[in-house]
Amino acid sequence: MNLPLITDGLFYAVAIPAVLLMGVSKSGFGAGFGSLAVPLMAMAVSVPQAAAIMMPVLFVLDCMGLAVYRRDIQWPLLKFLLPFGLLGTVVGTLMFRLLDTKLVAGIVGLFTLAFLAQRVLFPPKADSPPPPRWLGALLTATSGFTSFVAHAGGPPLTAYVLPLRLSPVVFTSTMAVFFFAINLAKWGPYGWLGLLDLRNMSTSLALLPFAPVGVFIGVKVARRISPVLFYRFITLGMLLTGLKLVWDGFLAAR
Repeated sequence: MNLPLITDGLFYAVAIPAVLLMGVSKSGFGAGFGSLAVPLMAMAVSVPQAAAIMMPVLFVLDCMGLAVYRRDIQWPLLKFLLPFGLLGTVVGTLMFRLLDTKLVAGIVGLFTLAFLAQRVLFPPKADSPPPPRWLGALLTATSGFTSFVAHAGGPPLTAYVLPLRLSPVVFTSTMAVFFFAINLAKWGPYGWLGLLDLRNMSTSLALLPFAPVGVFIGVKVARRISPVLFYRFITLGMLLTGLKLVWDGFLAAR
């Protein structure tokens, strides 16, 4: 029996790089830039469909991350973050049917550009004080919401956790467990919303082999290329993608 895959060549032209980029992000190199995956795929399909297709891919990548990073988690921070992240997913579930697809695309574009602006204009400083916990709660709930609607939870959460100056291993480990829990919590609501249909899941299965390839690339790139050069390319991609989604969501129909 033939599975009902998406057959559009444009979709795979953007979906394969998106899955590879998510894998690179989950490898610990370029953490946070996996938020670009759904905006890339949204160039060929709607944001909700792109988010649904990424669900099995994320599950495999999250399990790989847990296997590697499970021993270096900062549990007190994780216990603070998780309730607010889950609250954000509840808000995302309740608002999902009320949000127009183009509006969702515009929201993702705005968060992409906001993250880019935060990284470029306000880079973290070694002597800056840690952000207040109320801001952490707000940003973590926002992370849960944006993770639910477009798997773009990294930017707002990174904005809170990065100034805490965790070691790279502890930072990556804590984020791996946080997003494993958040992504696992999304399966039920995604099914309830009718996003986990056979066509989306079959397409995800076709893309799945590229996920570990992305992790492998991330590990290799970390050893062979200057991180500065890598981030410059990713920053350019985020800028172009964010501008396109903002245009599609807020400006093209006007």
